[in-house]
Amino acid sequence: MKEKDLDRGRFITLEGGEGVGKTTNLSFITELLKANGNQVLLTREPGGTQIGEAIRSLLLDSEEYRMEGLTELLMIFAARSEHIKRVITPALERGTWVVCDRFTDATYAYQGGGRGVSTAVIDQLAELVQDDLWPDLTIYLDAPVAISAKRIANRSLDRIENENKDFFERVRDTYLKRAKLSSRVKIVDANSPLEQVQRDIREVIAVFIGLES
Repeated sequence: MKEKDLDRGRFITLEGGEGVGKTTNLSFITELLKANGNQVLLTREPGGTQIGEAIRSLLLDSEEYRMEGLTELLMIFAARSEHIKRVITPALERGTWVVCDRFTDATYAYQGGGRGVSTAVIDQLAELVQDDLWPDLTIYLDAPVAISAKRIANRSLDRIENENKDFFERVRDTYLKRAKLSSRVKIVDANSPLEQVQRDIREVIAVFIGLES
């Protein structure tokens, strides 16, 4: 952050495939940050606004809506535009820390890696919609696809969760490649027991807060 932005909130995202424990650990991260004296807003993508949640329903309703990868991508960025302007940026500007369940890294992984949409197209939309807004920290919960599949096997699956193994292998591969390219992305092994996962997350957050202080 630039010096003039020291009073601005920080933007943290949690990424990962299906069944890696994001829901449990979003709450854990939020409580860690609150314990450090921060005001925290927990939100999600796609979603976070009335329009965003309506788009989320269209995207995830199992098999009711079939769409091209580019259509899916454009809908996600439409939801993201509303989310950034109405929720994320205002919160950050008033000093609130924002914790978001997925953001643009997920778009590169799912629509880029999974669907095969051109990275260049995603780049262009990210620049248009986000300007210079990117997370200050991204925690990526990683687990083998076979393990993730077992964890979600007994629940009702949405349209994307119903994709095949090759799709999710491409998603995971893209996440890992992006993590290698950016120091803001920290990988946590989600195949470990929950206690270990949360110890690792706590360490990542502690280092991040230390760097910010």
